[in-house]
Amino acid sequence: MKLAYWMYAGPAHIGTLRVASSFKNVHAIMHAPLGDDYFNVMRSMLERERDFTPVTASIVDRHVLARGSQEKVVENITRKDKEDNPDLILLTPTCTSSILQEDLQNFVNRAGLDSKADVILADVNHYRVNELQAADRTLEQIIRFYLEKARNRGELDTVKTEKPSANILGVFTLGFHNQHDCRELKRLLNDLGINVNEILPEGGLVNNIKNLPKAWFNLVPYREVGLMAADYLKAEFNMPYVSVTPMGLLDTENCIREIIQIIKTNNPEYNFDFNSYIDEQTRFVSQAAWFSRSIDCQNLTGKKAVVFGDATHAASMTKILAREMGIRVSCSGTYCKHDADWFREQVDGFCDEVLITDDHTQVADMIARIEPAAIFGTQMERHIGKRLDIPCGVISAPVHIQNFPLGFRPFLGYEGTNQIADLVYNSFTLGMEDHLLEIFGGHDTKEVITKSLSTEADLVWTPEALAELQRIPGFVRGKIKRNTEKFARDKNFTEITLEVMFAAKEAVGA
Repeated sequence: MKLAYWMYAGPAHIGTLRVASSFKNVHAIMHAPLGDDYFNVMRSMLERERDFTPVTASIVDRHVLARGSQEKVVENITRKDKEDNPDLILLTPTCTSSILQEDLQNFVNRAGLDSKADVILADVNHYRVNELQAADRTLEQIIRFYLEKARNRGELDTVKTEKPSANILGVFTLGFHNQHDCRELKRLLNDLGINVNEILPEGGLVNNIKNLPKAWFNLVPYREVGLMAADYLKAEFNMPYVSVTPMGLLDTENCIREIIQIIKTNNPEYNFDFNSYIDEQTRFVSQAAWFSRSIDCQNLTGKKAVVFGDATHAASMTKILAREMGIRVSCSGTYCKHDADWFREQVDGFCDEVLITDDHTQVADMIARIEPAAIFGTQMERHIGKRLDIPCGVISAPVHIQNFPLGFRPFLGYEGTNQIADLVYNSFTLGMEDHLLEIFGGHDTKEVITKSLSTEADLVWTPEALAELQRIPGFVRGKIKRNTEKFARDKNFTEITLEVMFAAKEAVGA
């Protein structure tokens, strides 16, 4: 663990709560001190939920510490069981309350004696895993629990559905455009003549988990959540799964071909003309292929971009930019350090360098060094881009509320390719646009701010130097300012005057 004032992936209990609150009729009890209970507000605000988030905080305070937590935790579990009548109550500590080293499994066992609902303890090491790893583990744990429960009761039906069917695993609350992606995936499967058996955890019922083995295969659109469950189902029930993320034209086609191969293995008589379907969708539903050949996209050829996000979206976006749009990816990176090997394999040959880190200051320094024409990242990269006057398109969580749109905006499937093409094109500042902004006063409506990413305000610009900086065209002003500041620091100047600006200009041969 380390102290940080901003994180790409939150603590483990957030991942557990995201999975629990995605299911229908599941309630989570969070054993935590005040300050750790911000999840309810965050989810209700971002997802614009009409119902209260089904999470209750069992607060650890000085009174609880004096007499022990068991009585209060058990009381909260049994109270919620009577009030809400849930199918499952999931207890999770936070990394803070885990310090107490209490026997929470004993709390769960005792509460289970007086509860109609199933009561389980989240099996997550809060000091070793982050939010995404914990979410993946929690989903697998819940699925395993209910399949074993159904097997012990003799209620497990493993007979496959008559028509081809699939489970979609890993769509859950607070995911990046997950709800929209799920809708597009259902459309895609329906076009292929495949029924959706179950979708977990988003909107799923734990009592329907016993139906999972009836599907022909599992579809895992995001690597971050769902792979552990898919691996378990494959090992236990010999269920194949497709983990190719259908993002971009080429990977959507690859995903479809893997699905078709599984279906034909189980049903050789399946005769869907998927080649014609792919051709039709590529030419008429998706506009991305046409856009990549248009003069608009050709104007972007060779422009530098930086990509950073979770492993799934960053890898997919890197491949789309490089091989589908001809844009040079100077650096591609992810904060999913646990998936670094897979990420490097995916982006190999599609970018100049790879950055694996969960430290946003390293990402900021990399962007400042490369000075790309556009950034594609998380909300943090958008903040970095604003400080550097570099446009940023958001392609991955964590995100602000504007990336929970009310309209239909998938990033997966053929409709998703249109959204991505729009995002890419609109993220680059075009020459004519910048020229018009200069003419009509769109730039510099306020005083120029420092574009240094250092937290030390060690340089002072004189009014004359700032006035000269204002006269420089906006699309190169940030670069000139950073070069001047770098020159001044190298020469140990504390004040930037007109003479220092001209000396910096001469030093770079401009």
